[in-house]
Amino acid sequence: MMYLTIAVLFSVAVSVLLKILRQRDIDIRQTIVAGYPVAFLLTWFLLKPDVSSMTSLGGAWAIIIALGVLLPAVFIILGRAIESVGMVATDAAQRLSLIIPIVAAFLLFGEVLTGTRIFGLLLGFLALGALIYHPQHRAINKQAKLTPLWLFGVWAGYGTIDILFKQVAKQGAAFPLTLFVSFGLAGLLLLIYLLITRVRWQGNALAAGILLGVLNMGNIYAYIRAHQVLSESPSIVFTGMNVGVIAVATLIGVGLFRESLNRINILGLLLAICCVAVLFLA
Repeated sequence: MMYLTIAVLFSVAVSVLLKILRQRDIDIRQTIVAGYPVAFLLTWFLLKPDVSSMTSLGGAWAIIIALGVLLPAVFIILGRAIESVGMVATDAAQRLSLIIPIVAAFLLFGEVLTGTRIFGLLLGFLALGALIYHPQHRAINKQAKLTPLWLFGVWAGYGTIDILFKQVAKQGAAFPLTLFVSFGLAGLLLLIYLLITRVRWQGNALAAGILLGVLNMGNIYAYIRAHQVLSESPSIVFTGMNVGVIAVATLIGVGLFRESLNRINILGLLLAICCVAVLFLA
């Protein structure tokens, strides 16, 4: 359970860092681009990817390229969502992205959708609707109008990334190598974009990237180790991770950052926890 606890704390710490950066008007794109070399090197040392099998990736390259684009894009969207609606609702939306690969398994890959899972998916969509509900933001400004869009982007983005990783694994590519190549490509593409746009570099943004890279890779590594240690109870790891992140993010968001939650939002958090429990404990 130690690894699971570390994974939860590191995951929430990423959201806390992004929230602080947004509050200080620091360019998150620069933080993200500086974080990828750190995550790249940590993947090499901790997961030891077999680079000799690069030539065997074959058709997986299209998916890896998609990951290289999506990984930094979703990170940026995550920062926008945290700024707009807070880390409580954003982290809950990220965890609810688990319903996307389940729907894809039914619609695209021919898996049977049971009544229990249909109920879980229904709870998930209701939770998303409740989390998005913020009447105080109605028609105030352009940024406020984009709030549901940022939250939807987090949900859809992380769900799509999950599907892509699963498809790469099915094609025989090892997860460490996929992660290694995707991190490298994501950092390179984002760096090229920032250079083309002639961004004004911020030293504090780049320094924060070192911490972001450590937190991001620490979360992934601890989560993998939790699955290895509790290999006979994968549902406990998955449910503990998702429910744990929602719970800790709520405590920090409300207690430390004074984020406001209306009754509908609170209902959405409860529905999100029920959704995770139904989908992975059934």
